[in-house]
Amino acid sequence: MLDTIDLSSALAKQTFKPLRREMLRRIFELSEMVYERKRPVIIVFEGWDAAGKGTTIRTLTQQLDARGYKVLPTQAARTHEKQKPWLWRFWMNIPRYGQIAIFDRSWYGRVLVERVEGLTPIPEWIAAYEEINQFERTLADDGTVFIKFWLHISREEQLRRFLDLSTQPETAWQVTAEDWEHHRKYDEYLAAVRDMLASTHTPYAPWTVVPSTDRDFRLYTVFRTIIARLEAALDLPLTDWEEPDVVKRESKKAEKKAEKKAARQTEKKAAQKEDKHDKAKAEKKAKKAAKKANKQATEHAREDGAGAVDKPAKPKKAKKLEAAADELPTLRAEDDEAPTPPAAAPAKRPRRAPKVAAPVEAAASAAPDDDEAA
Repeated sequence: MLDTIDLSSALAKQTFKPLRREMLRRIFELSEMVYERKRPVIIVFEGWDAAGKGTTIRTLTQQLDARGYKVLPTQAARTHEKQKPWLWRFWMNIPRYGQIAIFDRSWYGRVLVERVEGLTPIPEWIAAYEEINQFERTLADDGTVFIKFWLHISREEQLRRFLDLSTQPETAWQVTAEDWEHHRKYDEYLAAVRDMLASTHTPYAPWTVVPSTDRDFRLYTVFRTIIARLEAALDLPLTDWEEPDVVKRESKKAEKKAEKKAARQTEKKAAQKEDKHDKAKAEKKAKKAAKKANKQATEHAREDGAGAVDKPAKPKKAKKLEAAADELPTLRAEDDEAPTPPAAAPAKRPRRAPKVAAPVEAAASAAPDDDEAA
């Protein structure tokens, strides 16, 4: 099945956009019919790391009624799950009648990761093929609709995506050391995938290999397969979808490259225009600031008496200013010839005589006796 897949297939720009809305609307309508007719549905997504399983599931469920489906991400078995048959935890998560169960990885890890990493003995993972077929057959006989996808990309494409994710701070956490180890064992996993597809591809639970190099082509293949399987299970006439224009991946890359180049040119022109506008604005602002500074300097000079700022003379007053300038030397010469009167000496303030007290004896002798006077 993998040998016939063309990984370079892609959809032309704007081809899938209107078709995508119609397909999602149709899937919603079919999910309502699944609930009304009480048919359980199991959708399995398996594939390479970074092939787009999570993105596809998010896009698929964005218009579904949350009460009608559940998403079940599968991880390594926990301690208490290891004490039970390995399919027990999947039996516990099968959908009820009228519900859709979407598995992000599933029971096929038994014949993929556990096989390649040596977590399960060889006899056990060989026996797992038949156990899986019986598990799916039992559910199919009860009316369960199986839709299984393997999202396929090349080793080079996986490496490119790992590097893109690792170099971005917001997505670097998505690539773990375990993912790099799985990438190193790409060929071993590829052999396990071939055996899995050959041993578990049955009429009641068929596989669909999806070329996942191009995102739009991946979504188109997944949506169309889901619609066709549900319409067949519900005995509805198959929808005749318009065939989109399929191009090679290289052509789409060249188209994207041309778009990026045009976008860069547009951004460059916008940046130049903005720089020109900013430069003119800055010049205008500088002139305004210089004018304001000159005005302030003039006001300060007048206040401090440092000197008046010469203003350009008006044409009518030019002659008067010239005549006044000619008279200045004459006036200055006359002022130099005129004698300068000597400066008057400042008058000295007379000193006050000190007061001397008269002796008592002199006063007594100067006074006449009373007898003489008589």
